[in-house]
Amino acid sequence: MKPAEIRELSDAQLADKLKEMRAELFNLRFQMATSQLDNTARVKTVKKDIARVLTEQRAREIAAEKAAAAE
Repeated sequence: MKPAEIRELSDAQLADKLKEMRAELFNLRFQMATSQLDNTARVKTVKKDIARVLTEQRAREIAAEKAAAAE
């Protein structure tokens, strides 16, 4: 996913996407352990996507804290 696509998602959609990606990463790791994984680069891209989602969630938390402190 591109960062712009991630920014467009709502908080609930981000949480759902994170859950899906973590499940996918688990499955990819399982496939790698059993030598069934064809595209090993997919693991790296899923990890990066997870990091992007987590970064966006944290950025929104910080923005909400700043907004609450400004009031």
